[in-house]
Amino acid sequence: MNITFHPLGEAAVKLSYSEEVSPSLTSRIQAFCRELASLNIDGISEWVPAYDSITIYYEPWVLTYAEITEILENITAVATEESQRKVIVTIPTLYGGEYGPDLEELANQKGMQRDDIIHIHTNEDYLVNMIGFLPGFPYLSGLDERIAASRLDTPRQKVPAGSVGIAEAQTGVYPIESPGGWNIIGRTPLRLFQPKRDVPFLLNQGDYLRFQPVTEKEFEHILKEVEKGSYEVQREEVSR
Repeated sequence: MNITFHPLGEAAVKLSYSEEVSPSLTSRIQAFCRELASLNIDGISEWVPAYDSITIYYEPWVLTYAEITEILENITAVATEESQRKVIVTIPTLYGGEYGPDLEELANQKGMQRDDIIHIHTNEDYLVNMIGFLPGFPYLSGLDERIAASRLDTPRQKVPAGSVGIAEAQTGVYPIESPGGWNIIGRTPLRLFQPKRDVPFLLNQGDYLRFQPVTEKEFEHILKEVEKGSYEVQREEVSR
């Protein structure tokens, strides 16, 4: 396992893993972050995990660059355990119609029926490799190449919160209203980002996301429960 360190300005260092992105690598990045959090090191203020790297922010008046890299090297030596459990978060999704305006066109492009696209899209558990772009936006791996699709030629100025989209070899969920060029095939009534909560993000790096098709009636029912704060998100912990 080859790891390199790069300074980012005067108060951050990027730890990079020189290997392909995989569930195994994501698990090790999580292990590193857990170990770093448990040590509560004076001078380290924040860290941001990504696909194959972690950016660590520190206070240069407390730690020098040499000191911070030595600390991080020591952590990488012990934070190698990969979890044998995974958490699957179910995302109820209403496909097509006004909630998924690009579903029919995507089906036409692929020479499929709309139900074929839905079946393929809901037949995978997608790994959350990182959170970024927008607050709570999950970057997911695992999309079946049969339904991969290029971004729209003309991005929309407004994509509603909860929209489920496909772009290239990725699928994802817009946590807030935003401009966007992904192919929108459905929408979830769940809120992936709630800034007023103690834990604002619904998903975490390392979670697995499972899309579950629902009817419009079920969508409206879940939406009302979410708005009342009484909806319980389905989380299942299983062996890998």
